[in-house]
Amino acid sequence: MPISEFDIIARYFTPASVGRDDVLVGVGDDGAVLQVPAGSALVVSTDTLVRDVHFSDDYSPEDIGYKALAVNLSDLAAMAAQPAWASLALTLPRADEGWIADFARGFFDVAEAHGVALVGGDLTRGPLTITVGVYGFAPTGLSLRRSGARPGDEIFVTGTLGDAALCLAGLPSPHRAYLETRLRRPTPRVAEGLSVRGLASGGIDISDGLAADLGHLLTQSGCGATVYLDRLPLSPALRALDDPDRRRALALAGGDDYELCFTVPPQQRPVLESRWRGAPITCIGRIESSPGLRWISADGSAYHPPREGYRHF
Repeated sequence: MPISEFDIIARYFTPASVGRDDVLVGVGDDGAVLQVPAGSALVVSTDTLVRDVHFSDDYSPEDIGYKALAVNLSDLAAMAAQPAWASLALTLPRADEGWIADFARGFFDVAEAHGVALVGGDLTRGPLTITVGVYGFAPTGLSLRRSGARPGDEIFVTGTLGDAALCLAGLPSPHRAYLETRLRRPTPRVAEGLSVRGLASGGIDISDGLAADLGHLLTQSGCGATVYLDRLPLSPALRALDDPDRRRALALAGGDDYELCFTVPPQQRPVLESRWRGAPITCIGRIESSPGLRWISADGSAYHPPREGYRHF
């Protein structure tokens, strides 16, 4: 007898849920009942991953489960929110228990690492699609937003840029294992986001590429910026590319980095540097009052990216 959706939920998604005292009613009822801490605002984000758009058939189900939650937590990190809960809507073409078990293992590896409880969702049949909602807390008034950058602020990014895009490009590389990890198992910069709470003025996660996502931040903030290309943090894998134009294009517009980009008033930089304990950060430029995003090469000339970043439509 084929396994039912209720058996799948009970077997693979209920016992593994992270326990939290603020989950009054979780998986198994018509809805979750959750307790938001006093003095906190609830921060909510949702992302959908679709087969052949966000992942391909050569991804393991464990990698898909891992990435499905990790990329959502990246959004909470960008808003300086502490993750708490998640919901999962999983659409499957068939009830393959081996696939489901591996997917759940990857999903809960991330959930357990960040103290996230799965509190509900949905399970149905159809083309492979995963929709995850994440819920976190930030002290009222201290969530980080795209609209907060101001002229004079310095622009920082975490980690390195362009690695996932280099992996997708399929170019031969001695760093292939590293690149596969960067693409399939991105690290949500949760601790880094929390460490800039109260210091950063604006923030965004880099999912569609630095050019596109920094552009969104500037639009929301009503500002412009200058970014210096020789300051962009690049991994040894990307630096090994002989073509400098290809390097720049991947770093600026490749997407799937899931690093953070945030702005900090210059007077707060010493505090930031003394507090920082996460992934390496790099100051790449400055927010300006003049509209537009200006890219400056090492020789002082202007650079114009061939494209801004990933677009669904």
